[in-house]
Amino acid sequence: MVDGAAVLMTMFSGMFASGAATTERGTNLLDTGSHFYDAYETADGRYVSFGSIEPQFYAELLALSGLGGQDDLPPQHDQARWPEMKERVAALVRTRTQAEWCAAMEGSDVCFAPVLTMAEAAHHPHNVARSTYVEVAGISQPAPAPRFSRTPPAIQAPPGTAGSHTDEVLTELGFDVEDVAKLRASGAIA
Repeated sequence: MVDGAAVLMTMFSGMFASGAATTERGTNLLDTGSHFYDAYETADGRYVSFGSIEPQFYAELLALSGLGGQDDLPPQHDQARWPEMKERVAALVRTRTQAEWCAAMEGSDVCFAPVLTMAEAAHHPHNVARSTYVEVAGISQPAPAPRFSRTPPAIQAPPGTAGSHTDEVLTELGFDVEDVAKLRASGAIA
């Protein structure tokens, strides 16, 4: 797992090595340093997120947010002006509710998403359309992924509860029925 996590960090290793990122938190492109890649509080105390890194997505963010056309906007990657722009974006986002931002931005190329609770995520129209969550034994959970057309994955059984597989596991390990009963009677197993 550690090896896999390290490989997932390849882009960041390259950014540090090339000087495109520093170890100072909150100052880099992808760690809330930029105004166009962050989450912001809305008028109703909820949050929305933007990830408009590429120029065409950033232009769409400016256009749909109301920032576009303002003469005093700095270039997107002017890091010296990112703190000022973060304040401007934060103030602007606080003028609308999360639902209002969703109405304005969902379905566009802004790279936008509402920040949802786990329960809300399962019912978001995008996730519903993709069957991203399934219900098994009354429990909503992420569907298996990735999904392939010839071998669709499926959850084989409901989640276990504490002790629901104890007898089976101990039997596979060589314990007989009497040994399992003694362990249970002693309180060593559930």
